[in-house]
Amino acid sequence: MPRAWKFGENLNTDEIIPARYNITIEPKELARNVFCEIRPDYAQSVHPGDMVVGGPNFGCGSSREHAPIAIKGSGAACVIAPSFARIFFRNAINIGLPILECPEAAAEIADGDELAVSLGDGKITDLTSGKTYQAQPLPAFVLQIAEAGGIVNFLKTHTIEDLV
Repeated sequence: MPRAWKFGENLNTDEIIPARYNITIEPKELARNVFCEIRPDYAQSVHPGDMVVGGPNFGCGSSREHAPIAIKGSGAACVIAPSFARIFFRNAINIGLPILECPEAAAEIADGDELAVSLGDGKITDLTSGKTYQAQPLPAFVLQIAEAGGIVNFLKTHTIEDLV
C-alpha cells in the first residue's frame, strides 16, 4: 500500500536534490540522491506509488527541473502540498509528475500513513486515519500530460490543439 513521506514547509529544490548531483537529467540517477540531506533513508526505502506530502511553498528555489524529475524517478506517484512554488508546479506538469494542492490533507496526513489518491477527481484518502480530503482536481489536459509521461512525450503523439 502506498505510504506518505512527509516534509515541511518551504522545501526548496536544493533540499529535494542538491545541486552537486544535477549533472544529469536521468530520472533514476537523480532519484538515488533525492532528499539525501534531509531524509537520507528516502531513496533506499521509497516504494513505487508512495507519495510525497509537503508543506506550503513546496519546491521553492531554483528553476531547475531536476527536483521534480528526481521525485518522479524515485517512483513517487504524486506530491501533495497546500501550495507549490510556481516554477516547480510548471516543471512537475511538464515532466509528468502529478501534484495536488490540498492544505487540509497536507497538514493532517502523517509520515508513513497509507494513502490512496484519485487524480481525476482530486480525492485523497488517508487509509490509516480513514479520512478523505478533496484536492483541486487536475484538469483533463494535465492528466493527459501526466499519463503520457510529460509534455514532450505527449507532443510526440498529439498536437498542441489537443490540449485546448
